[in-house]
Amino acid sequence: MIGKIERVPLREVWRHEAFDFTQWLQDNIDVLNNVIDLNLSNPEREQAAGSFNIDIVAEDDAGNPVIIENQLEKSDHDHLGKILTYLVAMGAKSAIWIVSNPRPEHISAISWLNESSAANFYLLKIEAIKIENSPPAPLLTVIVGPSEEAKEVGKAKKEIAERYIIREKFWTQLLDLAKQKTKLHSNISPTQHNWLGTSAGRQGLGYNYVLRKDGAQVELYIDRGKGKDSENKAIFEKIHANKEKIEKDFGEPLEWERLEGKRACRISKRINIGGYRDPEENWPNIHEAMVDAMIRLEKSMKPHIAKLNI
Repeated sequence: MIGKIERVPLREVWRHEAFDFTQWLQDNIDVLNNVIDLNLSNPEREQAAGSFNIDIVAEDDAGNPVIIENQLEKSDHDHLGKILTYLVAMGAKSAIWIVSNPRPEHISAISWLNESSAANFYLLKIEAIKIENSPPAPLLTVIVGPSEEAKEVGKAKKEIAERYIIREKFWTQLLDLAKQKTKLHSNISPTQHNWLGTSAGRQGLGYNYVLRKDGAQVELYIDRGKGKDSENKAIFEKIHANKEKIEKDFGEPLEWERLEGKRACRISKRINIGGYRDPEENWPNIHEAMVDAMIRLEKSMKPHIAKLNI
């Protein structure tokens, strides 16, 4: 016959959090070791951290301190703040938060901390169970723990955030220079994206600056919208018919990209002296090259765009 598991109210097993549960955990640290990927030893209660006392401080295999904070209630902001304070105060690399009811916002917070910091954070749920008339037993469940995948996700998010900040700064400086030399992008604000553009005076035609890690380009981009594939190609062909004159006025060859199988077309000039990942002291040279190329592109394209019957 198989018995049925019953939940037992935690306060019936450990009436007082500090005197009963924390003492029990100190004496039975192996119960915790069985559910996490740490081997904790030398647990000590009520360790001082400034004017606060940490429930338990243990050591991992390398002798690093590990913070353990217990809460036989719903997780709350106060205990989350304590964990972070204790971690810093003790110079610990790992923190364990044991609660009876982990709230969703704290699950998200611990997940974020594992992605965003060098420390490791564990959020565990504590329950007491029994089968029929058996003595109650602890049931610890890992709700959130550190992982290599989480660290990689955090690293990727950080790189993406840095990329956005760097690109916006790059565009800010480029537009400051451009506004001194041409009115073409004078009403455009910096963006975090990899391109910014303005109208070429006809619907669906735009002059774009495009930015990559290690390169950049200026372009005339042709895209009249959904269902306008053939119209885009026709506009491209009309402009392409003046290729020799346009490139002569521009001063060097351009890339004529009909983009077969795609809706849009582009005519571009690549600038291969650097991109947004170059040292910032190199940006002025890249800005100068981009703005100069854009001015020449508009000048060479403008009369041919004006003749388009669209």
